[in-house]
Amino acid sequence: METKSSIKKLFKSFEGLKALIIGDVMIDSYLFGKVDRISPEAPVPIVALNKRESRLGGAANVALNIQSMGATPVLCSVIGQDEKSEHFLELMQKDNLDTSGIIKSPHRLTTTKFRIIGNNAQMLRVDEESQINLQNNEMTSLMKIIKDLIINKEVDVIVFEDYDKGVISHKLILGVVDIANQQQIPVVVDPKKNNFLFYRNVDLFKPNMKELKEGLKIDIDVNNDKELEEAVYKLLERIQAKVALLTMSDKGMLVCSKSDSSDNYKCHRIPAHIRKTSDVSGAGDTVVSVAALCTAVGMKPEMMASLSNMAGGLVCEYVGVVPINKERLMEEAVKMLG
Repeated sequence: METKSSIKKLFKSFEGLKALIIGDVMIDSYLFGKVDRISPEAPVPIVALNKRESRLGGAANVALNIQSMGATPVLCSVIGQDEKSEHFLELMQKDNLDTSGIIKSPHRLTTTKFRIIGNNAQMLRVDEESQINLQNNEMTSLMKIIKDLIINKEVDVIVFEDYDKGVISHKLILGVVDIANQQQIPVVVDPKKNNFLFYRNVDLFKPNMKELKEGLKIDIDVNNDKELEEAVYKLLERIQAKVALLTMSDKGMLVCSKSDSSDNYKCHRIPAHIRKTSDVSGAGDTVVSVAALCTAVGMKPEMMASLSNMAGGLVCEYVGVVPINKERLMEEAVKMLG
């Protein structure tokens, strides 16, 4: 059991850390309104618009969560060379995020997710995006920026935030992990299907249940602990990761790692905290952000999972994608863990 002072000391240790975030970025665009009637043209609700709002999403939301926890994020990605790209950079500047790791490409769209919210509930989402892989020259430029940042920024942890939009490739993963291992920088991964098994020799791998099933091409009963553990063991053996953190929505989390004294794995089931859920959007970004900082300071896997689990639950209480509130998370951690 942690003490109140040790938890506060932990949160203090996040300050001064630098996290390099690599991945797919996007704009989360919201149309908020009120619904009180059905359209006469089709059986669909009419949303009377009263507010528009744009927020940073994807890997950029991970950067915001890292920043909210008191650490310094450095974001690396490729966006379009379009009107939305200017808006994206404006949002970054507004949130005091470093834009030096962002590359513009005339061959891509700046991913934008339009969410229509009626009476505080999401009713429809429209995605504007391209999912093509980076061209060779773009990948080379991105890799050069990443190398320079790792060397010049004294990075404490690297996060891959993969949304299968084409920014992350097998070659990029291999190059970054190789440099990270040379520099003894921990690597944390929030994977998607396309690159799932290419993230080898990383420190923390955080799939959700859908990603685990798709990545290993197996079916698993989420209520069967033995099946779950065997699937995660298989994953860890395949990719040679140190820790796996499986998120299972309302079923909580499963964290598995190798024992310090042997080659055997040990697993801990972390139950979900029951709370009022308004929107699960962005919860995975928050989980991996807190988990990455915990990994950077050498926290034990079970404690890392518990704190990340709390953080993911807290952001689900809000409508839309929002970063974690550090003070509220610390209060929750003191109450639950202290």
